[in-house]
Amino acid sequence: MTQRESEPWRLPRGDEVETHVPQGIDTSTAHPARMYDYFLGGKNNFAADRAAAELILDVAPEARTVVRAGREFLARAVRCAVTEHGVTQFLDIGTGIPAEGNIHEVAQSVCPQARVAYVDNDPIVLAHGRALISGDPRGRTAFVQADLRDTDKIVGSPEVRDVIDFAEPVALVLAMVLHFVRDDEDPAGIVARLGAALAPGSVLILSHVTYKTEELKRIAEEVYDRASAPVVPRTREEIAGLLDGFAPVAPGLVRVSQWRPEPGAPEQTPQELEDTTVFGALAVKDPGPGDAP
Repeated sequence: MTQRESEPWRLPRGDEVETHVPQGIDTSTAHPARMYDYFLGGKNNFAADRAAAELILDVAPEARTVVRAGREFLARAVRCAVTEHGVTQFLDIGTGIPAEGNIHEVAQSVCPQARVAYVDNDPIVLAHGRALISGDPRGRTAFVQADLRDTDKIVGSPEVRDVIDFAEPVALVLAMVLHFVRDDEDPAGIVARLGAALAPGSVLILSHVTYKTEELKRIAEEVYDRASAPVVPRTREEIAGLLDGFAPVAPGLVRVSQWRPEPGAPEQTPQELEDTTVFGALAVKDPGPGDAP
């Protein structure tokens, strides 16, 4: 890339100006959480986010469908964690801006006493979360500002520990976040350190972006390099390596649309399946015989 292409994605002078923006929030540089919100059809995004997201949509128009499929996978996996594994407390790291089907909504629809600690490093995400989310009063929710890479801060946070009892099984949710961690930042080590804090019987819910072609991978990397965080699409084999210490339950690590689809869901064509560039899994720590894939 040229020097200009490697600069953060910013609006040209004279472009759309945002109003009513929280103090300290940079809206001139695209942000992955707000781009994700735009892909989902949300309204908590700004012109720079929309412009960057449209660059992705220009070359991969299926991106909106793929992001929604990832969101639907998350809801199915959360219900599975509660109903099949008896887990009623969730630690969601890299939560993103609230959207329909938040974890506490899904979990508390099955178990009203379910507890959720949301963790994100972006202050605008937490501002939106605290303003928009209210759970069943029989359960608990908390919002903590911390970075995924700072595992000790997350696990030791008094706000997290006020909601999460690490002596009991926990659902660790790393949905659409580890592809924002570079290889030299040791994503597998991050998962291992978080997993070490979990009780046996805990589960990991993971989803991660892959890519169809090297060209599309290059374009995505260039767009996000100019946003506020890089993206690292990985192969299925590389994503599987992030699950060490956890045993995936059936159907294993698959494209998210294939993970226990709702009854009656239309079967995907080979092209639609190839276009679903997100893999997902629910995996169990220290599984018993009944949890084998």
